[in-house]
Amino acid sequence: MPRTADVTTNEIIDFLTRNFGQDVKTPHLLRAADHFDVSYPTITKRLDSYKSGRGKWCLTAQEIEKTFNAPSATPAVPDRDSTNLIPSKDNNFVPFGNFADVKKIIKSGIFYPVFITGLSGNGKTFGVEQACATLGRELIRVNITVETDEDDLIGGFRLVDGNTVWHNGPVIEALQRGAVLLLDEIDLASNKILCLQSILEGKGIYLKKTGVTINPAPGFTVVATANTKGKGSDDGRFIGTNVLNEAFLERFPLTFEQEYPTASIETKMLNNYCKELNCCDDEFISNLTTWAEIIRKTFAEGGCDEVISTRRLVHVIRAFAIFNNRLKAIKLCLNRFDDETKASFLELYSKIDAKIDLDESPLLQD
Repeated sequence: MPRTADVTTNEIIDFLTRNFGQDVKTPHLLRAADHFDVSYPTITKRLDSYKSGRGKWCLTAQEIEKTFNAPSATPAVPDRDSTNLIPSKDNNFVPFGNFADVKKIIKSGIFYPVFITGLSGNGKTFGVEQACATLGRELIRVNITVETDEDDLIGGFRLVDGNTVWHNGPVIEALQRGAVLLLDEIDLASNKILCLQSILEGKGIYLKKTGVTINPAPGFTVVATANTKGKGSDDGRFIGTNVLNEAFLERFPLTFEQEYPTASIETKMLNNYCKELNCCDDEFISNLTTWAEIIRKTFAEGGCDEVISTRRLVHVIRAFAIFNNRLKAIKLCLNRFDDETKASFLELYSKIDAKIDLDESPLLQD
């Protein structure tokens, strides 16, 4: 029913957010003017404090809360301008493998989706985070599961103070900010991930629920990490991984195969952690990297079914910093494996480190 100029700011905001989302433009305000049967200047005057640029208005949840005089309420969507999404630099990180190439791609500002595959715990995600930290680039990380759907990725309507308000998902946030979108463990996804097809082509996305097209800001790109190449796991090591749609995979022009770092690189990493934790022991670190290298070679040759990852070596160092006992640290961090694997790994380490005795009972020590 037509309205007069007594239309309130709250009513205008409610109409716009329900139909077009929180970032609106002149055509959307014209629609609102037509809906309320008022002039376009009347609408713009009501929304003067929300103006974010020429022909642009940002109706963030934070501003909506102010309009409703509810300063204690928690905003549904953070203020984009005040949110810092640049990862922190980690002094323990040591560049290796594909890091330099990944960094070059991100630094270029060119939209170029990258797929990084490799065994668990070898620094795939960590490397991308540190590349963004070094470059001062914003990163939005999404941990993918089989339950991840369009609403989780793109966004949807949420209830705020009895009103339905559009809430951007992480993908839309990355698009609009020109951030790096990290899709972590993407091989766990179902076919619902196909909602990203147009985004992986660099074309942005049309939000059918709001009628708004979101185009990527300069610098936006996508990096996906996975333990497989999207073809599933034949050996059963990565339960839950799925065979991804071929057309989806084809939209990643480049694939990096991430290996574990060399013994020298791994030694530098563990030394950094030891310095941070004040538990320096060069001999122990040397033994650990030699131990892990032998196990990985045996694994590659089919001689064992498990592997010691870089992440697990860091776990051992942290346990050593707490308990100050080499054997106890190793035993506790090997308990995730079956008894046979644990026994064989311990026996191998005892042959490398002459200072430990497997007959000790370190678990009972203080």
